[in-house]
Amino acid sequence: MSVLVVTGTGTEVGKTVVTAAVAALAAGRGASVAVVKPAQTGVGPGELGDVDLVRDLTGVTDVHELARYPEPLAPATAARRAGLAPLDLVAVADTVAKLVAERSLVLVEGAGGLLVRYDDDGATLADLARLLRAPVLVVARPALGTLSDTALTLEALAHRGLEPAGVVIGSWPAAPGLAERANLTDLETIAGRPLAGALPAGAGLLDRASFRDVARRSLAPSLGGTFDAAAFRSRHPD
Repeated sequence: MSVLVVTGTGTEVGKTVVTAAVAALAAGRGASVAVVKPAQTGVGPGELGDVDLVRDLTGVTDVHELARYPEPLAPATAARRAGLAPLDLVAVADTVAKLVAERSLVLVEGAGGLLVRYDDDGATLADLARLLRAPVLVVARPALGTLSDTALTLEALAHRGLEPAGVVIGSWPAAPGLAERANLTDLETIAGRPLAGALPAGAGLLDRASFRDVARRSLAPSLGGTFDAAAFRSRHPD
């Protein structure tokens, strides 16, 4: 797996922390890792963006933000309102391909959900994943409403012939309620496979060493960790 695209079932689901967790484990194994954020929205000039959080959590310095738009909107809308050029996903794919040639792993974190528009022609992260021929890791919420969101995202991947790399819960609460606990089994049913991980809420506030330890416990072996989906479910019965 030289390229992995990370998407979410929506915004604020924990994509950046999951991206950082995958990066931390790969870098800890000695892999050369690059992280690409094609479009950062909702962050002004001089402010810290998602790649800065990844760098702070992991120590990975090979991070690339390719475009920035100040308003917290879909990239196409944010670009238009700012009077800036929209992102060219073909150019992004070329940039990622050059990184792949010299890195063990390149992580590409999308903005919002899978089908958020990057330009006025309707280009999406799914189109970028297709250009890159890359699997897509889906980050989901644990709470009520996540089942439909996750099913729709996975259905969109399948419709486009894209390979899912699994479903990870981006922020598992310290005191999960009935909805969160019941959703564990249903999320696996929808995905057709065990969960690929569950990051605890607040993981993005940890120091680097603690974050790496949490990442290892919270991601499945396919992503470099030791997470056991069956054991996790057994600790959280509905």
